[in-house]
Amino acid sequence: MKYHFYKYQGTGNDFVIMDNRDGKIQLTEQQVHFICNRRFGIGADGLMLLNKIEGYDFEMVYYNADGRLGSMCGNGGRCLTKFAFDQGIRTDRYKFIATDGEHLAEMGNQGWIHLKMKDVTSINNLHSDSILDTGSPHYVKQVTHVNKLDVVADGRAIRYSKQFEEKGINVNFVEPTDKNIIVRTYERGVEDETYSCGTGVTAAALVFAHNENGFNRIEVQTKGGHLAVEFDKLDENRFENIWLCGPADFVFSGEIELED
Repeated sequence: MKYHFYKYQGTGNDFVIMDNRDGKIQLTEQQVHFICNRRFGIGADGLMLLNKIEGYDFEMVYYNADGRLGSMCGNGGRCLTKFAFDQGIRTDRYKFIATDGEHLAEMGNQGWIHLKMKDVTSINNLHSDSILDTGSPHYVKQVTHVNKLDVVADGRAIRYSKQFEEKGINVNFVEPTDKNIIVRTYERGVEDETYSCGTGVTAAALVFAHNENGFNRIEVQTKGGHLAVEFDKLDENRFENIWLCGPADFVFSGEIELED
């Protein structure tokens, strides 16, 4: 059977998207894994379905590259919002539902999409590192010379450690600079470094928030480009009104034939 698909990317975090507003697309884990394979399929960090759902502009259904249903993906949410806009769903402020609940999104300047993330009510410390949930679970570790780091080896060691092996965790290595933070991420489900991770960037920004409470904006550099995270800091562990801001771009579209 042939399926029409669209390819989008946000700071190098790339996704296959299918319009499933008619509810006819039912993909198996093996089919999703094949589509995301960079050798034999289209190639992507994940796959998303745009579903129709009452009370919202759309529903976001996200699959990891391994074919399994995933948790919230920040860059994916921004790309799906841009896809909805390109498909004629037009509104000043989008309201959609994802696995972690309701999200808002707005079209920003110069092709940027602003996505409202879930509130964060706690940050747990593990030695000198931090663990928090921004729609997906994240481990945040400060390092020096992040661009020289073996992210795959070091990230895999944490992700498959005894504490996290069963459910997995995304691992973010962060180097603060005078003007921003640099973030590199090992993603579970992809089981590799991705060029960018929206929920990971968000987690890193909250951990490295300025000392003062109130409004903060953190500029973030990833392997795939520039993002920003805006939020209100209530105290050291609680954050609300969190917005992930960055580009989301159409790459190409086509058809793929899949075996049933």
